[in-house]
Amino acid sequence: MADPAFNEIDVKDITSNYDTVVESFDDMNLDDNLLRGIYAYGFERPSAIQQRAIVPVLKGHDVIAQAQSGTGKTATFSISILQKIDPTIPQIQALVLAPTRELAQQIQKVMASLGDFRKAKIHACTGGTRVADDASALNSGVHVVVGTPGRVFDMIKRGALKTASIKLFALDEADEMLSRGFKDQIYEVFQLLPAEVQVVLLSATMPTEVFEVTDKFMRNPISILVKRDELTLEGIKQFYISVEREDFKFDTLADLYETINITQAVIFCNTRRKVDFLTEKLRERNFTVSAMHGDLEQGQRDAIMKEFRSGSSRILIATDLLARGIDVQQISLVINYDLPSSRENYIHRIGRGGRFGRKGVAINFVADDDVARLREIEGHYNTQIDEMPGDIASLF
Repeated sequence: MADPAFNEIDVKDITSNYDTVVESFDDMNLDDNLLRGIYAYGFERPSAIQQRAIVPVLKGHDVIAQAQSGTGKTATFSISILQKIDPTIPQIQALVLAPTRELAQQIQKVMASLGDFRKAKIHACTGGTRVADDASALNSGVHVVVGTPGRVFDMIKRGALKTASIKLFALDEADEMLSRGFKDQIYEVFQLLPAEVQVVLLSATMPTEVFEVTDKFMRNPISILVKRDELTLEGIKQFYISVEREDFKFDTLADLYETINITQAVIFCNTRRKVDFLTEKLRERNFTVSAMHGDLEQGQRDAIMKEFRSGSSRILIATDLLARGIDVQQISLVINYDLPSSRENYIHRIGRGGRFGRKGVAINFVADDDVARLREIEGHYNTQIDEMPGDIASLF
């Protein structure tokens, strides 16, 4: 159950007190091997939060960054940490806490890819795995630990996770962590870190409890707020297809797939029933399709994501369960079979296709009674969604 401190009335924005913008990764004085990792991963230019927050972290400041999902927060602290560690020293030099096992594992994958040429070793320390395996991995010499608060605290108490060399402590999705009741564990972990540790906190919203954490942990922090109108839809080409009515959506989808050659795509529907219907119809036409919704067990979800990431399935059909925090690098296309019922979910969905400055295409199926909602989304994000051109294939 959510913490009572998370009532709307208690949520406010931070005030930015730092406005320097660095528009290129090349201008951040990053290690050459880290730059190789950044460009190899597919990033082209920093997002709004990365342009503002990476450099102050590199300069050693405590930083509070408020930005929504899909804006490149993970890469903001990942790049900063990878620059600051010394890969020749086989000791834990940075610790990242995240609210869920899935997010911790995703951060670990992103950081390991970005840090590949730096020979950085990143370990995910989460519940649901054997303590002995964690202890063994930590003992083998890792540079960064990404984990959930409970397991990280446990491993520190056991003496398996040694904190003496940790110089940077990052809290990702701090609001989500506190709403899940991790406040005491976060405090306990912090007490066991070196007194001079640098703290970076990232949060989509700023409830009272997040401010309490910043007051306790942080020294003269730099505050950076990326407002909604700065959220990066840049690099994502957005189109709509007028389908008149719901019945015509499936044939439109089939026609689309005959027109374009797509590496991988995510198709979003608003209900589990629609996901099941669409999955069945596409399989009847011999498409290799995976489906994901909230009624699946965690193990099933993990297996489905593994199948999709490996490329053995080219189409993933999902509800908004998938709209936040899951990054599949190869996605070049997001299709909103249904426009999202919540306009906030629009950027979370289509951000799958253009994460952190990568190029992507989003196509929205719009029935006659969806037109008002499409206009509302355009107004909300101060963006323009054009009708799909006839030469769509040239975009892939």
